Amino acid sequence: MTYVVTEACIKCKYTDCVSVCPVDCFYEGENMLVIHPDECIDCGVCEPECPADAIRPDTDPDAKKWIELNAQYSTVWPNISEKKDPLAGAEQFEDQDGKFEKYFSKNAAVQT
Repeated sequence: MTYVVTEACIKCKYTDCVSVCPVDCFYEGENMLVIHPDECIDCGVCEPECPADAIRPDTDPDAKKWIELNAQYSTVWPNISEKKDPLAGAEQFEDQDGKFEKYFSKNAAVQT
């Protein structure tokens, strides 16, 4: 089992999960994070840290469509190992449905 980041992260990109991850398996896109499935050690410490409730075990029925997306983008987006501020206006997007179709970006985060 591994964990995956789901649609709830899009347009929020809280990084509380990153600060507790013991293996730095998070990768940063322009408007969301993903988890590298081969690096995740299945410890689960990230899941309760997410304010948007965006992290699920890959065994969760709602996580199935996110397994491939996490695997794909974790190989092209840059690694993130330190907490950052969430995206501006994150609170207004927390409970919104259909965020993938409306807002998902394939672009990597801009590194500063």
